[in-house]
Amino acid sequence: MPVSEETFQQLALEDPNQWELHCGSLRRKPTMTAEHNDLARLLHIQLVQQLDVGLFRVSLNIGHVRRSAEHYYIPDVFVIPIELLRAQFGTRRLEAYVEPLPLVVEVWSPSTGEYDVESKLPEYQRRGDAEIWRLHPYERTLTAWRRQADGSYTETVVHGGTVKPVALPNVTIDLDPLFQTLPD
Repeated sequence: MPVSEETFQQLALEDPNQWELHCGSLRRKPTMTAEHNDLARLLHIQLVQQLDVGLFRVSLNIGHVRRSAEHYYIPDVFVIPIELLRAQFGTRRLEAYVEPLPLVVEVWSPSTGEYDVESKLPEYQRRGDAEIWRLHPYERTLTAWRRQADGSYTETVVHGGTVKPVALPNVTIDLDPLFQTLPD
């Protein structure tokens, strides 16, 4: 049975579980593997070290992105322009971003890999996020979808080296240290 947006927001604020809403249905975000979590942490560190805190914040598995009243998701990592964060202050409402974001990242996990690719990534594209990444800890790959001027997305797969997010011009992410910590 579909859940209303109001009910979802209330549940998400009151229940310590991490809840997402997909097509109006509640979905609890499952716990993840150590490889998944460490990859997200290391990416978070690189982003925080390079971004100006006066302009951006980096979210690590907290906060929601909203595409519609039936679609709320918790990305593993995402970058928030400070003006979007400040607009939420004082509202006492669920932290949820409607506006397109510069970077949204999902890290592949055995428990969520298919769901992320088939359900969440298309919704991020419908939101119009500038760049969407899927990091795969076991394949040691980054798949990047970059929004084009016509609203379409190009897809690139990277196996190491450095990557510059298109909407974060002063940021360079070095994938090699992210993947080096993972077991063979």
